[in-house]
Amino acid sequence: MSTPATSPEEVIRRFALHLNEGDVDAALGLYETDAAFAPEPGALVHGREAIREALERFAALRPTLTGAIRKVVVADGTALVVNEWRLSGTQPDGDPIDMGGLSADVLRLQRDGSWRVLIDDPWGGGV
Repeated sequence: MSTPATSPEEVIRRFALHLNEGDVDAALGLYETDAAFAPEPGALVHGREAIREALERFAALRPTLTGAIRKVVVADGTALVVNEWRLSGTQPDGDPIDMGGLSADVLRLQRDGSWRVLIDDPWGGGV
């Protein structure tokens, strides 16, 4: 998808599509340069290179990621998206993996009218 995501909801949908396709570069393109990402509960990484490493670990699971957006709140070019997600895949040892949660994501409107992720906390929506 070469056109920019023009809504917070579209960013979240594209992220799932890109991860399901194993396209880490496209998924990473949805983030701001200095974004923050929680790859697991209690952990936080900053910047695209650190986020790339985390996303590559998720992509290695050959995942099927699905989601249902539960809430979007937009104010002054900033959006909070709460998304109920589920990921199933295969661990490196061949065992199946199934996990899910309620994410809390903060997105910011860009000058070109697109939206990008500033904070991605897949575990933060239940707090």
